[in-house]
Amino acid sequence: MTIRGIGLHSGEPSMVRFHPAEGPVRFRLGGLEFRPLASSVVDTTRCTVLGHQHLRLMTVEHLLAALYIRGIWEGLVIEVTGLEIPILDGSAQEWVAALQGFSSRGPKPEPVSGTIRVEEGRSSVLAQPADSFSLTVTILFPHPRIGYQQVQCPPTPLEELARARTFGFLNEVEAMRAQGLIKGASLENALVFSEQSFVNTPRMLYEPVWHKALDFLGDLYLAGRPYWGRFVAHRGSHRLHVELARLLQS
Repeated sequence: MTIRGIGLHSGEPSMVRFHPAEGPVRFRLGGLEFRPLASSVVDTTRCTVLGHQHLRLMTVEHLLAALYIRGIWEGLVIEVTGLEIPILDGSAQEWVAALQGFSSRGPKPEPVSGTIRVEEGRSSVLAQPADSFSLTVTILFPHPRIGYQQVQCPPTPLEELARARTFGFLNEVEAMRAQGLIKGASLENALVFSEQSFVNTPRMLYEPVWHKALDFLGDLYLAGRPYWGRFVAHRGSHRLHVELARLLQS
């Protein structure tokens, strides 16, 4: 299975191949293999970036979210050619489909042993002990088409989150490109908001918060194994998600 595309931020072409292999899920880049773990994250500016020796791999969160949704923790090597995981359509649905040929494998979920909370300003993420997995994500944006949104899983199945695309704002495009970001962004791979409305059509009513929940799953995958617990993210960010995963990993 080979998937080609461009990177959201680099704008450069990249390619991903899936190979069955014993052992934990790992990336193969530049001839080196490494596991996607929170301890290997080197940047969380607008995406999650892994580093290994001299190598960097950007925007891993959507592919990792698909692995989380499919329950794949073992039996796979992900070979990457390029600087960044392809953005595809801005969601994780193509990754979920591409992984259908691989069975769910990995350790049994580990119970969260105590309350873990990470905060920054008005943003926070939380993990608490529970007998099963649940996730609540809320966002708040001062935009007439977003405002306050919430998603809870369950009842929303994790698989449903995969369709939600990354989103952004038209008035931020020039500033972000000046920072070397979103060089590959387009209306084909992102939900874009103008000052008052949408530039393109949402796939579902609360697509922004569904995508934030998808990002959370991708970053939580970096804990290295599944967990049972009650997870809550309010106005979360890759930095906070990854710090929670790092605390779980350690």
